[in-house]
Amino acid sequence: MNETGLIISGYHHDTGVHPERADRLGAIEEVCHLPEFSSHLLRLEPRSATVEELARVHDRDYICRVEEACRGGIHALDPDTMVSSASYEEARRAAGGGLTVLDAMMAGRVRNGFCAVRPPGHHAERDRAMGFCLFNNIAVTARYAQARHNLKNVLIVDWDVHHGNGTQNTFYADPTVFYFSIHQYPHYPGSGAADQTGRGEGEGRTLNVPLPAGGDDKAYREALVDRLIPAMESFPPDLILISAGFDAHRDDPLAGMMVTDEGFGGMTKLLVALAEERCGGRLLSFLEGGYSLEGLKGAVRMHLRALIRN
Repeated sequence: MNETGLIISGYHHDTGVHPERADRLGAIEEVCHLPEFSSHLLRLEPRSATVEELARVHDRDYICRVEEACRGGIHALDPDTMVSSASYEEARRAAGGGLTVLDAMMAGRVRNGFCAVRPPGHHAERDRAMGFCLFNNIAVTARYAQARHNLKNVLIVDWDVHHGNGTQNTFYADPTVFYFSIHQYPHYPGSGAADQTGRGEGEGRTLNVPLPAGGDDKAYREALVDRLIPAMESFPPDLILISAGFDAHRDDPLAGMMVTDEGFGGMTKLLVALAEERCGGRLLSFLEGGYSLEGLKGAVRMHLRALIRN
């Protein structure tokens, strides 16, 4: 149980000439094959999420529409989101990756995990593909954790540079899922203002920390230490999930933040410590954004170091 579970999946999701491309997985593979990680990562094969598992988050009609839309060559579902003939099955595996690692974690086979999967997920809405995302991988895992493993309270930490509108909207009225996001604001997709805090029974279970362009390691660390950690006093998590977008990296071409490789490692260390203290170390991260290949390699290296050295 000393290993970190690893899934790398999505090479056949062909997006053509596009920032969200299969080369991102190749860059992560390079890092995972470094000698420092060879004895600490347990590579797992993802299963496909079932329609029933996807339907805990998405409308069944939408799931069918995604399947139908992927019957053909490369084309756009919207101005940002590309699909090809393999994209539906790859999206099911991306959503199933979190379920695979979570099962291994709960069985004691791995300590924590990293799902380097594509297509990414946090922009996907109940009935709409958006922002490179088809199914909301992290939301599907949260619902599965509750239904299959009786992990009632789930904390989702989203440090992707773009606000995770799909994840926020999925759980906006749900008191059992706490959604915390640090993101560049204003920026795509336009959501994530500080006054968006939840609705009904979910009031207070959404915490957004919008930052102006130029946010650095210090700003991100302060958001976690000063905002997230105190909020957990009233919300004891049974599981921590991370939407680990690495596009707040200072080298990323799609945003304007200044987070370093070490900054991503530091954020991971904080959350690993929180998981050890509050929920038996149960922590699972998901690749979201990150479009500079060199930036992605450096950030993922520090992320993995923090996961395996807890």
